Amino acid sequence: MSEEVISIIDEPESPSCKKLKTEHIPTETNENTDIIKSEEKCEAKTGLKRKYALCIGYCEDEIVDGLVKVNSIPQAHADEMFKMSFQRAARTDKGVSAAENLISLKMEFTPEHLKQLNEVLPKQIRVFGYKKVTKSFDSKNNCDGRTYIYILPTFAFCPIEEFCTENYRAPEEVIDKVNETLRILCGTHNFHNFTAGRKYTDPSSKRYIISFECSKPFLKEGYEYAVIKVRGQSFMLHQIRKMIGMVIAIVRGFANMDTLDLCWTANKVDVPTAPALGLMLDKLHYDKYNKKFGKDGIHEPIEWSHLEQEIENFKHEYIFTNIIQKEKEKKSMFNWLSKLPINHYGILDPKYMRGYYTGIGRALYKIDCLNKELNNKNPAEEDDDSTGCDD
Repeated sequence: MSEEVISIIDEPESPSCKKLKTEHIPTETNENTDIIKSEEKCEAKTGLKRKYALCIGYCEDEIVDGLVKVNSIPQAHADEMFKMSFQRAARTDKGVSAAENLISLKMEFTPEHLKQLNEVLPKQIRVFGYKKVTKSFDSKNNCDGRTYIYILPTFAFCPIEEFCTENYRAPEEVIDKVNETLRILCGTHNFHNFTAGRKYTDPSSKRYIISFECSKPFLKEGYEYAVIKVRGQSFMLHQIRKMIGMVIAIVRGFANMDTLDLCWTANKVDVPTAPALGLMLDKLHYDKYNKKFGKDGIHEPIEWSHLEQEIENFKHEYIFTNIIQKEKEKKSMFNWLSKLPINHYGILDPKYMRGYYTGIGRALYKIDCLNKELNNKNPAEEDDDSTGCDD
């Protein structure tokens, strides 16, 4: 699961509200106080909703239903969310969690609403806090940075010359190699090979990675795990999973640093995509907005440091626990590692299927085709073939 942040903007001004502001001439010393009083008068007179930011659990359907139950929004707005200017800061791939996402919408919200909303939500979805934001605030467009984390078992880094099991423990030099590779991905690069449907010539393929690092390993329920944290301005579809997939391939020995150099060229390169399980949106950054409006005396900066411990507890109790439990049950990473030999990490040729680039890939493909052929045969066909003769 995850956490999400909701922002809510003031309604358009009514004629009566405009009149209040027209008649009021703020002085140089009490400008912010006068503006607040004017807005409060306008709000009381017209019943207009305002825009806020809520730090909440990640499940939009549950959140919207909860807001209806506590009378923050009408059912009509829940059915057609454009009516309340609904906006989310970041979309996540299927199976990806979020610890801090931000959604913006117009609604009524008070400390009592916060209390009631948590009472109607499941335990794995929490609302941690809320903040008033400007009328023009957009949770997506005002966001100037995003931090994701990827939790994975360290056997993903096991070198190919070693026998890989779930009991693998990564030595310090392996984690150092992981961090060395992650640092190469920092800075501005053309990441067209780390997403889908983007060309090298597309300006939006260029992205800026601020930091990329792997933590020291830790033990949990018999497995050793590590947490990779990446911060960037924005990310494309599957970009983080492909970056981590390539790093794993390099650390294990299937690819090398020259492969990364090839990825920055106009060529289409065979890059593996790591499993979605383990990826989580961790934080959103609004540095420019906070600098402009965070200390204006009316609005608060969008940051949740005062809720940090509560959010961390929630993250470990629900999100990390869920990821680790699913990894043990479904063996998502372990099964994905078995497919790494199929990738050839070179330039792709559109004439060939991906699995045909390597000997292992061709063998597995033929085995798969043979199995399908055998499974599709009915008993009558098997009897006809018993002579071993072709038709």
